[in-house]
Amino acid sequence: MDNDDEPVGRVLGRRHALALLALTGTGLALAGTSAGAAAPASAATSVDCVAKPEMTEGPYYVDEGLERSDIRVDTFDGSVSGGTRFVLDLDVLQIAAGACSALPGAIVDIWHCDAYGVYSDVAANDSVGHTFLRGYQVSDNCGRVRFVTVLPGWYQGRTVHLHLKIRTIGTDGNPYEFTSQLYFTDAFNAAYLATDPYAAKGTPDTTNATDFIYQQAGEQMLLSPRRIRGGWAARFAIGLDLSDTEVGDDDSGGGPGGPGGPP
Repeated sequence: MDNDDEPVGRVLGRRHALALLALTGTGLALAGTSAGAAAPASAATSVDCVAKPEMTEGPYYVDEGLERSDIRVDTFDGSVSGGTRFVLDLDVLQIAAGACSALPGAIVDIWHCDAYGVYSDVAANDSVGHTFLRGYQVSDNCGRVRFVTVLPGWYQGRTVHLHLKIRTIGTDGNPYEFTSQLYFTDAFNAAYLATDPYAAKGTPDTTNATDFIYQQAGEQMLLSPRRIRGGWAARFAIGLDLSDTEVGDDDSGGGPGGPGGPP
């Protein structure tokens, strides 16, 4: 069976990021800064501008061609995914020549399972034709996209996570594709998974501490949700080195099976 959850791409650590950015008292926030407290992308002094690690695409990416901000609706039957409302703001940034700037025009996909651990449009999940909790946005002039969704559930063998893919053009003029996963703390997961409708599935069998994908570099992809009316919200910045052809390579090719998906 293929292992579809092996990490892909290059992890740019704190030391290398500092060297790349040539930081000399500029005050740019580094990895570990609360994403929920980040300022707009135009405020360079408070945006996290460290290149983020890639992680596996997994077997459940489907390019539905759905450009939308609210991904809760299933276009198959008009139903809305149940769960706690979650608003995710992403700042897409490019790192070049020792500086960081907004990256407009990038295609940003997110997808994740529903409150019961089910992905849409996947034969193994008996959900072919459904489109819930999938969609893309194109980053604006500030590099910003916003998604309205629900907090994800869990499934066997994986901690709670959301998938992310950014498609743009590299400095060499070729397509550039960045794929990764976003996480919450174990404490945050435990608290909301104990509420309805998540509680019906029981206690997760995997936490961040025991998830082999998270252990690679998951702490660099942690979200810091804050309370908002009707749910939660988080903001997260992703710095891309568009000259890195290894990271920018096509990340597709993962087939069904492997520890990344439900049985």
